Amino acid sequence: MAKGPQTSSSRYPWMAAVVWGWRREVALISLAFALLVIVVSMGWLGTVLVVVGVVALAEYRPNFHQELSKGFATNRELRLMTAALWRCRIVGFDSRVPKIVRTAPHPLGQRYLALLPVGLHVAALDDRALELAATLHAREVRILPVAQSAGYAQIVVIRKEAFEGGPTRSPLVNGMTFSFWEPIPLGVDQNGHEMLMQFAEHNLLIGGEPGSGKSVVLSSVVAAAALDPTTTLTLFDGKQVELSMWKDIADDFVGPDMEHALVVMEQLQQIMDFRYQVLLSLGRRKFEPHDLEGLHVVVIDELAFYLRGGKKETRDRFSEALRDLVSRGRAAGFIVVAATQKPSHDVVPTWIRDLFSFRIAMRCTSSDASDTILGQGWASRGYSAASIDSGRRGVGYVLAEGGVPELFKANYLSDQDIRSLAIEAAALRGIR
Repeated sequence: MAKGPQTSSSRYPWMAAVVWGWRREVALISLAFALLVIVVSMGWLGTVLVVVGVVALAEYRPNFHQELSKGFATNRELRLMTAALWRCRIVGFDSRVPKIVRTAPHPLGQRYLALLPVGLHVAALDDRALELAATLHAREVRILPVAQSAGYAQIVVIRKEAFEGGPTRSPLVNGMTFSFWEPIPLGVDQNGHEMLMQFAEHNLLIGGEPGSGKSVVLSSVVAAAALDPTTTLTLFDGKQVELSMWKDIADDFVGPDMEHALVVMEQLQQIMDFRYQVLLSLGRRKFEPHDLEGLHVVVIDELAFYLRGGKKETRDRFSEALRDLVSRGRAAGFIVVAATQKPSHDVVPTWIRDLFSFRIAMRCTSSDASDTILGQGWASRGYSAASIDSGRRGVGYVLAEGGVPELFKANYLSDQDIRSLAIEAAALRGIR
C-alpha cells in the first residue's frame, strides 16, 4: 500500500476531491450570480422573472430550504472525511483515498459508506482507525465490513458516549399489552440503538456484583412476561423482596425455602413432561405462538441460595431438576431466567452456564467472575465485565448464542413503575 501522494500528478485527485466537495456551494453562488446578471441586464422584466421563479419554486418545492440545508450538511461531512483520509494518507496503489459514496446520521455520530481503491481493504482501514479518529477529533472510529462486497467499508465516526446521562426509562412503562414471543426491549447497545432480545426458545443467565444493575435487567424481563396474559410466571426469590411486587400474578412464588423450591421445581418438570405428551399426540416438535398453552417463564433470583443452601439431598435434587428444565424445556415453551450476585464456579458450574444461550455479565469484581458468566476466555480477549467503571450502573456485556459479547446499558424501571405495571398485568389476567 502506498504511503501517500509522492508525485505532482498525485495532487490532482486531491484537488478534484476538494472542488467536488464544494459543488453545491459553487452551484449556489453561480446561480445567484446568474440571477443578478438577469436583473441588471433586463431591468424590471428581469426582476419580475426572478420573483416569479422564486415563487414557483416555493410553490412546487416547499421543502427546498430544508433540502438545501441538508445537502450542505452532507457535503460538509463528505469534505471532512475526505480531508481526514488525505491527511492520514490512507491511499491505495493509485494514490487515491477511499471514495465516500454515501453518508447518513448515526445515533452517536455519522456513518459513511466508502468505495475502497485498489490496494486497500477493511483490515487495512481498521489498523488506521485510531489515527483517523484523532484527525477528526472524534471519540472513536469504527471500521465495519460490508457483507455484499469486500470492495466497500463502513466508516462510523463516534462523537458522543452511548451510555452518557442518567438511566433510560423502559418503554414498557407505556402500558401496552405485550407478547413475550416477540423481542423485548432491554436497553441500548454501544451504537446507541435499542437492544431487543428474543426469549422464545432461549434461556438467560445474569451475573454481577451487588449494585451493578442485575436487578434492573431482571425487572425488565419479568415486566415483559407479566404484560403478556398468555404467559405463565413462576418466581423463585432467595431474598423474598426482589420479585415480591409480582407475586400476585405468579402461578407460584417461592421465597428462601429450599423444600418449597424443590416441590415447585419438580412440579415444573411434570408440567414440561405433560406438554411433551401433548406435542407427541399432535405430531409436533414444539409449541408455537398460536397455541393455547403459551410460554412458561421461570425466574430465579439469587441462584446461589438454591444451588448451595439447605440439605445436600434437597439442593442436589433441585440442581438436577433445574438442569433438566433448562436443557429440555425450550421446545415445551419453558424459558428459564436465572440471576446471581455471586458469579463463581461453585455457584455457576460450567454445566449450568453452558445450557444458557443468552448470558449477561454486569460489572464483576474480577475477570474470572466475568468469564464464569460469559464463558472461559472472553476476558483475555478484551471482554471483561471487571473493566466496567463502577459509576456506570446498569452497563454490562451481553452474549447471544454464536456471537461475541457486546456492551449495553439496561433500561430502568423504578419501584413505582413496577407497582403500576404489576397492577396492569393483574388486570390483563383478570386478577382482582
